[in-house]
Amino acid sequence: MTDPLAPLFAPIAALPGVKKPELLAKAAGGERVLDLLLHLPERVLHRPVLDSLATVTEAMEVTLALTPSGEPARTRSGPWRIPARCGGQVLDVISFSRAVWAGTWLARRLPVGEPCRVAGRMRAFNDRWSLELDPDPLVEPPATIPEYQPIWPLTAGLTWQPVFRAVTQALAALPPLPEWHNAALLAQHGWPGFADALRAMQAPDADPGPKPRRRLAYDEVLAHQLAVGLVRLRNRARPGRALTGDGRLQAAALAAFEHKPTASQGKAIAEINDDLAAPRRMLRLLQGDVGSGKTLVAAMAMLRAVEAGAQAALMAPTELLARQHLRTLTTLCAPRPVALLAGSLKTAERRRTLKGLADGSISIVVGTHALFQKGVTFRDLGVAVIDEQHRFGIEQRRDLAAKGEETDTLVMTATPIPRTLQLSQWGEMDVSRLTEKPAGRQPIATRLVSRERHAEVLARLGEAITRGERAYWVVRAIAGSERDDSVAAEDRFAELAQRFPAQVGLAHGLLDLGPREAALADFKEGRTRILVATTVVEVGVDVPEASIMIIEQAERFGLAALHQLRGRVGRGAARSSCLLLHSAGLSEGERKRLAILRDTEDGFVIAEEDLRTRGGGEALGARQAGHPGARLLDTDDPEDYGALVRTAYRDAQHLLHQDPDLQSPRGEAARLLLRLFDHDITMDRLSAG
Repeated sequence: MTDPLAPLFAPIAALPGVKKPELLAKAAGGERVLDLLLHLPERVLHRPVLDSLATVTEAMEVTLALTPSGEPARTRSGPWRIPARCGGQVLDVISFSRAVWAGTWLARRLPVGEPCRVAGRMRAFNDRWSLELDPDPLVEPPATIPEYQPIWPLTAGLTWQPVFRAVTQALAALPPLPEWHNAALLAQHGWPGFADALRAMQAPDADPGPKPRRRLAYDEVLAHQLAVGLVRLRNRARPGRALTGDGRLQAAALAAFEHKPTASQGKAIAEINDDLAAPRRMLRLLQGDVGSGKTLVAAMAMLRAVEAGAQAALMAPTELLARQHLRTLTTLCAPRPVALLAGSLKTAERRRTLKGLADGSISIVVGTHALFQKGVTFRDLGVAVIDEQHRFGIEQRRDLAAKGEETDTLVMTATPIPRTLQLSQWGEMDVSRLTEKPAGRQPIATRLVSRERHAEVLARLGEAITRGERAYWVVRAIAGSERDDSVAAEDRFAELAQRFPAQVGLAHGLLDLGPREAALADFKEGRTRILVATTVVEVGVDVPEASIMIIEQAERFGLAALHQLRGRVGRGAARSSCLLLHSAGLSEGERKRLAILRDTEDGFVIAEEDLRTRGGGEALGARQAGHPGARLLDTDDPEDYGALVRTAYRDAQHLLHQDPDLQSPRGEAARLLLRLFDHDITMDRLSAG
């Protein structure tokens, strides 16, 4: 059976007459004809064809029907000039090219006395019009000059004309495809068909307006939503087992907890208990802002598994965070022992842990990536908890869950997730949200301070240290670099250690675990008062006595990272502050971003802004930034993006509810859509169960 998408999956190099296919593939981000067709223009330039100068204006983009009346000539430092006539008026055709072949090229393309059409920009000088040529001049013949010219993003060595020729050939190869959208939706938005939308963008004969691009963007968003929905269906269809217990261990942990659980913690615990008791596998996202108490909820899930006679594991992205969880869970899960499995374990200790997991004598374990490595065997893994989910891939999450027969999975993230991002990136999961902070958390006063006031900041820091306060000083880099002017942790540590002898510690990712743990322990116990660090302290560091957070070159951090770092303070009884030290001469955009952090501690507001400025990455792919499933959408408006996502989410849910196997005519068309946007692997995995 002939594959209807075969012409689109063919290599660009196979198109007739195409030149520079490797550069075309680089610009398009792929080697297929489809990649070239989805390489949409940034804008469309309208150049009306005129045979006189009567209506031209300064800087007007035009294509003139003219006749050269002289040879190309130039002064030593001036541009090439070619005298010409258009509609009885004289003008100059100007080229600023410095290439050695420019004069020869112009003479060959613009022969004296031969009528032609030339594209460019009108300029007026000394009461005489000039037509300024593009760096890549368009002269017809031999080039074809469209009145509406798509302007594509290019790459070094690639000019407009090879792209135009290749896209023209690609459009000629575009096969007829069935419509995967319902007619009512197309009529509601006035969207063209898929092929017509591509032609309107890539070879317009009029201003395309926003509808063709929005149609194509919606195609991509819907494909993403269908893929996520199919994964969700597969997960829900997998058999599981009921994990129920007598509540004894959970009750003991709640008694050991220092505060009464918040209402949202109680709700999340109940939702997870219901999931665990159901005869299907749990896949739930626990999302809570900094300090919202996710670890308690995770402990409840793990203890429910132990009550049911199974084992539980918690995986963290760093050993630092794993050890923090170990300390917390050791308190909450007592008298049940909690083991650690990480790269720094000595051989004998590692062997004992592996043996205990295999024979079931260890029922709760905390670790890093070491948990899902070969050689790690569980007697009966019932619940897998993954913290800081965004630092792991989907495959790593599955590798840990695969250590058990019917493992329930709980993933956690401290990054606040806007509703839009939740639908687009986490739609495969059920979601529990922790919306309050536990009792005792203090508000944090956040200020923007220029680095030009460095001396003043040091003086105020000295006063705070004298009062017995403790402070983090966070920078981006570990060591200095000639190619990066980021402040280095080692340099800042040397300066502060000289000013505050014996009171400054240093922690960064290249330190061995022992010295780094020692520096954190000294800070926690008050033996040092200042901790200079990189973002290794972003998660897993809990020092209630620390009340000052200083983040240098704050404009170079993402808002989510700044919010996480700020959450390291405000954990004790003292009033806390966060100083965002920014470089002089902030751009307006940088100042607005930092002002959002200054003006609110609401992680959801901050996350919306981070989503708007950086995007949210790709849950089913490898991208770590950009709007999920929406690279074709030309907008910086999160509401506009959110509207498309919400519509696509409802549309995908409706289609999959009616046709979960995508066997109907629309379902078959939707299968083509999934393949067009590289989600065909989703169908393969669904078919494989």
